[in-house]
Amino acid sequence: MADETGSAGKAGSAGKAVSAAKAPAAKKAAPAKKSASARKAAPAGKSVSGRKVTPAEKAVAADGSVPVKKAAPAEKVAVAPPGKESRTALVRRARRINRELAEVYPYAHPELDFENPFQLLVATVLSAQTTDLRVNQTTPGLFGRYPTPEDLAVANPEEVEEILRPCGFFRAKTRSVIGLSKALVEDFGGEVPGRLEDLVKLPGVGRKTAFVVLGNAFGRPGITVDTHFQRLVRRWRWTEETDPDKIEAAVGALFPKSDWTDLSHHVIWHGRRICHARKPACGACPIAPLCPAYGEGETDPEKAKKLLKYEKGGLPGQRLNPPQAYLDAGGRPAPPLGAA
Repeated sequence: MADETGSAGKAGSAGKAVSAAKAPAAKKAAPAKKSASARKAAPAGKSVSGRKVTPAEKAVAADGSVPVKKAAPAEKVAVAPPGKESRTALVRRARRINRELAEVYPYAHPELDFENPFQLLVATVLSAQTTDLRVNQTTPGLFGRYPTPEDLAVANPEEVEEILRPCGFFRAKTRSVIGLSKALVEDFGGEVPGRLEDLVKLPGVGRKTAFVVLGNAFGRPGITVDTHFQRLVRRWRWTEETDPDKIEAAVGALFPKSDWTDLSHHVIWHGRRICHARKPACGACPIAPLCPAYGEGETDPEKAKKLLKYEKGGLPGQRLNPPQAYLDAGGRPAPPLGAA
């Protein structure tokens, strides 16, 4: 990774050259120490040139990173691009990648089966540490027996555990889904709230789960930072952050808020189908020319094709009941639980 301070130093040198060109001849001959003193004497809240320092600039630490306290909203966080890539170049490259992926996956959608916000909320909680496919194969039995928050709130935990056993961590997940159902009944009249600050108060619901629900059940933009999203945005050098909340802030600052939900789908779909964790199919990747990590995986086109997963490999996707657009594009629904 290139040193960010090197880029900053070059930018600073360029700034000095411009100032020197505009300054009177007498000032050009001024000793360096006097210039340094002038910098020290600059009023608080202004740069050396006298320009007012913006709040975003104040937020940038000496090492170029941006501290994010309590998961500040992405649009309020300024993020320095990694390496020597300029901020403008990073934004352009990131947005072009998203446009390319939108053409590859025009039918990208949340890969959890749901018919209402409550079902999506529960399914997303259940998806932790397991696949969406396994959740989709499990939730028909759960919602068939407990279709509403009121039903699940008074359910027998042992019966719910037995239904959720295929999802793994079934005891903890049972406590979460029963607990959030009780909270919905007691605090929100049995309705799923449409605000982030309300959703994250529910048992088992964090920012990632909340943004899945907000973006896909309420049409309110949000970035879903799951394991695929984290891996790819770092691989593409959109950010060097490792904390999910900071990744959300850094990536959100590169895109208009209206793009956030679809962006999440595009990145996650690409991570599941082509840009795998252990062996990405670089030779079959549509954004290879834009990827700084090209070559980490198989680059031979024929060998790379054999690594493709889901519909691009001729296999079914994650949902038992996918959207019609997915089926029209040649996608196949996943099999139910227990199917051969």
